[in-house]
Parts: sequence; structure tokens; C-alpha cells
Amino acid sequence: MPITLPETLPAYDVLRNEGVMVMSPDRAAQQDIRPLKIGLLNLMPKKIQTENQFARLIGATPLQIDLQLIRMSEHQTKNTAADHMEAFYRPFQAVKGEKFDGLIITGAPIEHLAFDEVSYWDELCEVMDWTQTNVQSTFGVCWGGMAMINHFHGVKKHMLDHKAFGCFRHQNLAPTSPYLRGFSDDFVIPVSRWTEMKEAEIDAAPGLKTLLGSDEVGPCLVEDPGHRALYIFNHFEYDSDTLKQEYDRDVAAGTPINVPMNYYPDDNPAKPPLNRWRSHAHLLYGNWINEIYQSTPYDLAEIGR
Repeated sequence: MPITLPETLPAYDVLRNEGVMVMSPDRAAQQDIRPLKIGLLNLMPKKIQTENQFARLIGATPLQIDLQLIRMSEHQTKNTAADHMEAFYRPFQAVKGEKFDGLIITGAPIEHLAFDEVSYWDELCEVMDWTQTNVQSTFGVCWGGMAMINHFHGVKKHMLDHKAFGCFRHQNLAPTSPYLRGFSDDFVIPVSRWTEMKEAEIDAAPGLKTLLGSDEVGPCLVEDPGHRALYIFNHFEYDSDTLKQEYDRDVAAGTPINVPMNYYPDDNPAKPPLNRWRSHAHLLYGNWINEIYQSTPYDLAEIGR
């Protein structure tokens, strides 16, 4: 089944050319089934790139998805054209009266700040509390996941001595989890962050369960059934060249940065990187969408009751 996107959204043509089934809202309105309404609260500076990455994953499932793009109400992006934001995004304050089957809260390049120093932290706390009454399942990604687990459980983020940067091996710690259906025991995930959450502090928080983890970069995917949420600290959604873009950017700016580990063949930046995580990315987000489909009420108004 297709994902519903405006025909003028850049992701529409990108995904269609990749073979992902996409459908315009007009055509979707003629369908007799109810699409899953998934919100993307996009906190990343490169909005269009992030839209493409998440739309690609949730649009590959056999269910019809109505993707809604959401932004913080007062924060103004400097990296995406204003006309794009005006055409495709709604501020949170305009959607908070609605119900959603799912919500993705992305990462944000503000790891060096304490949570309460972030300019939109108060509204983001409002968003996170709102998910408990208006969203069936929420997926917090990287900084977004750290913000959620901190807000609901008080788990702290800790600065790293050096950036965790590259492709790191992870282990499947919960093979029977429905979110890990089809997962291998051992696989690679892209990582790009200056902070971490410690497994001991996650284990000390009642109700949390770590599903994926790494000996090198720590916990990765955490389930929080009490808040109908998943938190992932790494980046299954990354394109093949996303780490390369980050590395090239820092090199061009003269920012000290190591070559991303286990990313380029022979660790040689002159060689094109290989994507070794794509299949597991589709598995994870497909499993998440399936769990929403199995649990969400047919009547959106019943969510949160």
C-alpha cells in the first residue's frame, strides 16, 4: 500500500523514482480503508533530506500512510526555504487538537546544550505530554529519543570524550520482540553523536527494556511500553552518503573529525561507502508501523481514551 504525500513535496518524486508506492491526497480520499496518520516532528536543519529518509522507510510498508509534517511553533529554521516550510509544515500548536496513529520526533544538532537550555524545550515537553493522550505510538530518534527518555524517566545524557562516528556492530538483545521481527543477531548501524545514555541508568528506570545495544557505543533501541514509545539513539534512517556528507562538511570547515569508523571500504574516504544497514532499517520501521496497525483504534478519536 502507498504513502500519501502532496505531489509537490520533493519526497514525492524521490520516492516514486525509487519504486516506493506514493499517492496524492486526492486519490487517497477515494480509498475505502483508513490510512495510518503518522506525524513527523522534524527538528533537523536539513528538512527535505530528513523527510525523504523517513518517508522512504514508512512508505515501504504494505499499509497506506498519511504523513503529516510538523514543526515547532516558534522556532524558525535557517536551512530550509521558507516557502517549503509554509507549504508543507504545520506548527505543533495547529495540530495539537488532532489524534495521530504514530509520531516520529527526529534528532537535532544541539547535543552540547542541556535539555532545558534548548529554545523550544518547553513546547517540546508539551509535545511529549501530548503524545500520551493523542498518539498511539511515538518513536524518538537520536536527540529526540534522548529528550523523551529524559522527560519521562529522568535518564541523563552524558557527553562523550570524542564523537561516536561511523558504522558500529550492534547486538539483538530481544529476539522475540515484535519490533525486531526478522532481525539478525548481529548487524551494523550508523552512529553520529557526541552524547550517550548509559545502560545502567536505563536499567534503573522502571518499565524500560533495551532491545538493541553495542559493546562499543552502548544502548541503541529502548522500548517504553508505559508511554507507548520507542527510543533509538542511532540512525537507521541515514542514506548511504549521510556520514560522508557530515565528514566532508567538517573537513571543509577545518573542524577536527576522525574518518567514520567501519564506513568506507578499507577506511579510505576516496572510496564510495557501502550501505550495510538498509535491510534492518526497513525491518524496524516496518515492524513499528505493523504494531501500530495491530493496536490502533479504527476511530482516531478513540486514541488516548
